[in-house]
Amino acid sequence: MQNFWNQRFSEPEFVYGREPNAFFKEMLEGLTPGKLLLPAEGQGRNAVYAAQKGWAVTAFDNAEVGRERALAWAAENEVSIEYLHVGYEDSAFDGEQFDAIALIYAHMPAALRTAFHQKLQAWLKPGGHLIVECFSPHQLNYPSGGPKQAEMLVHAHELREDFNCFNFLSLVEGEIELKEGAYHQGAAHVVRCLARKP
Repeated sequence: MQNFWNQRFSEPEFVYGREPNAFFKEMLEGLTPGKLLLPAEGQGRNAVYAAQKGWAVTAFDNAEVGRERALAWAAENEVSIEYLHVGYEDSAFDGEQFDAIALIYAHMPAALRTAFHQKLQAWLKPGGHLIVECFSPHQLNYPSGGPKQAEMLVHAHELREDFNCFNFLSLVEGEIELKEGAYHQGAAHVVRCLARKP
C-alpha cells in the first residue's frame, strides 16, 4: 500500500484538493487551538489549515511523498508542522499529550483498527476531542472514492464500540456530497463523529 500512496501523491495536482475536509474544518472551529494529531495525513491539506488556525500540528503517514509535499506546502504557507514518516502500527507517542485527534479518511483493516483506536485513546488528553470522517460499508455502492474492501470501512456503531468510554457529541452515518480533488467527488456514504474523552 505504501507504493500505491507514493504513486498517487506524486501526481501533479493535490489528489484530494488543497482545501481542508469540510467536516474537519467545521468541527475545528468549535475547539480552542492546542496540540492536534493527524494520522494518515497524506499531502497535508488538513494539517496546513489547522496550523494556520493556531494549532500545534503533528501528522504522520507511511507515504514519504505525501510527507514531502505537505512540508513543502506548509513552508509555502509560512506555517510549521511536525510530520513523521511512520505507519499506524509503528506510531508511538508519550502519554496523554494531544488536545484533539482527527481521523479523516484514515483507512485500515478491522483487525488493526481496534488496536490503533486504543492507542489514540491513550494519546488524547482528558477532555480532548476526537474528530472522525470515514467511509461506511455502504460506500461500496458509490463510485466517489474509498477502499473497495469491506473490512476497511466502518459503521457508526463500530466507532462507538471502539471508543465506548467517550462522550459522543455527534455520531451520524449517512449520505453527503464530496468535492475533494480528483478522487473524492460526488455522492458518498460516510460516518462523521465528534467525541470527547472524559
